[in-house]
Amino acid sequence: MRSRPWISVLVVMSAGLAAQTAAAGPQEDVAAAGQKWGTVFAENNPDTMVPFYAKDGVLWGTLSPTVRSDPSAVKAYFVGAFQALPKATVKFGDQLIRVYGDTAVNTGYTKDGETKSIPARYSFTYVKDGNDWKIVDHHSSAMPAPPK
Repeated sequence: MRSRPWISVLVVMSAGLAAQTAAAGPQEDVAAAGQKWGTVFAENNPDTMVPFYAKDGVLWGTLSPTVRSDPSAVKAYFVGAFQALPKATVKFGDQLIRVYGDTAVNTGYTKDGETKSIPARYSFTYVKDGNDWKIVDHHSSAMPAPPK
């Protein structure tokens, strides 16, 4: 029996369309936003950190007792953090991502690093802004020692 080439082409085109529509879901998008934040954090450039935060975003940083609630204060936090911990990186551990429409919360902890380590727990609250997830609330604190 002779194969009909147009049937093969139709099957290949259908498979391609199915692959295009199988895009990442909101949880994966939020996880990707967090990973991008971590990648850019490793560049140690305060100017590149500010765009991750909404204009009214709040930052409770691990290295500061002060809440940061506007872009200049968020930048100032990262200036100080990168001076205190040059070449700092973040490695995320387990994450629990919950999405509620255009709002998402990602909580978890950071892993111990190979050099100076500050294990911490964190929460990022994001709001969808167009195609991007912007941080509206970010809390990070040093992991407490286990009870004795």
